[in-house]
Amino acid sequence: MSTDSSRDDDIADVPRNAAVEETRRRSAELFTVLHGGGSVAEQQEARDQLIGLHLPLVEHCARRFRNRGEPHEDLVQVGTIGLLKAVDRFDAERGVEFSTYATPTVIGEIKRHFRDKGWAIRVPRRLQELRLQIGSISGELTQSLGRSPTPRELAERIGCTVEEIVEGLESGNAYTTLSLDAGEDGEDGGSATMLDAIGAEDEHLEHVEIRESIKPLLDALDAREKKILMLRFFRNMTQSQIAEEVGISQMHVSRLLNRTLLHLRTALDQD
Repeated sequence: MSTDSSRDDDIADVPRNAAVEETRRRSAELFTVLHGGGSVAEQQEARDQLIGLHLPLVEHCARRFRNRGEPHEDLVQVGTIGLLKAVDRFDAERGVEFSTYATPTVIGEIKRHFRDKGWAIRVPRRLQELRLQIGSISGELTQSLGRSPTPRELAERIGCTVEEIVEGLESGNAYTTLSLDAGEDGEDGGSATMLDAIGAEDEHLEHVEIRESIKPLLDALDAREKKILMLRFFRNMTQSQIAEEVGISQMHVSRLLNRTLLHLRTALDQD
């Protein structure tokens, strides 16, 4: 019975693994276009497709904060802004998976949303205990390895998943406004930072968090701009589908979308 169950699990993993590989392959193609491999219009379309392709990552990150007094849709909206920033700032030549690069950005943006509202995030006891365990094991591994351990090394030592390790590390900021550059003792410039704890190869991730929440900028958009943005990035509709939904031409949709995204990027860069 257990053999049959294991075989069924292996079979079930095939389409899931294939989907992950296809996402990675497609992402690599789109980033090639975005970073100079196509015309301006092709680069914009590649950017739109990258955002749509990785919206499930935003949904997943938003679900980590469920039952904390904020509508899921609002958290997805805020997290998507983190995704926008990650797409714009991602450097494929660093050899880091985009999802690895984007996840701290998305989660950081959602946390900033809570902090801006002045709401404390309740950390489950299991995460409090896990973070203490991570701190202890991380110190041991740092001494034995001569460097900060990666999430996978921590997960193997503790006996949990990499995702749980990242979640445990992220929980450390739930009660305070500490940045990822803050040391474990809460002081900037300490010997061990939160960035150190998630691997030396991610040393530049401090640059992916923006300074303020994007929500006021979205609220300031007119109804049609906001609707087009929501249809494109939250319902993953094509520009042609949006044109039919809104009742305007596809070219008009493209112009409005480009103008709105440019406005948001400019406003964020000025903060």
